[in-house]
Amino acid sequence: MANGNDIRRYTREELEARRKGRATKTDLAAVRAKSEAELERDIAGDPDFRDVPPDWHLAAEAVMPTSKRLLSLRLDAEVIDWFRQQGPGYQTRMNAVLRAFVDQATKPAGGTPPAT
Repeated sequence: MANGNDIRRYTREELEARRKGRATKTDLAAVRAKSEAELERDIAGDPDFRDVPPDWHLAAEAVMPTSKRLLSLRLDAEVIDWFRQQGPGYQTRMNAVLRAFVDQATKPAGGTPPAT
């Protein structure tokens, strides 16, 4: 049901039906049924994986999330618009960009960044 302000109201039953009908983005049965060669072909054809070097896992490290603090911040409209256009999680990506900057700026010459 929608009102003039485009606010939608659902009954509990309608919400439960919507939740049950929601499909996941990954069909795990289909993934598990693929051969190793099929998986490698799919990975090679994935545009999100295109620029990832084959030995990426050698430099990978587990990063534990840190607590966040709420901050009111003024940013250029174009910056906010660009990040928002990237889709859900844009604030997390903004934090990742700032984190990369801080890590680079605080890295000792020729060394690795300090653990955070």
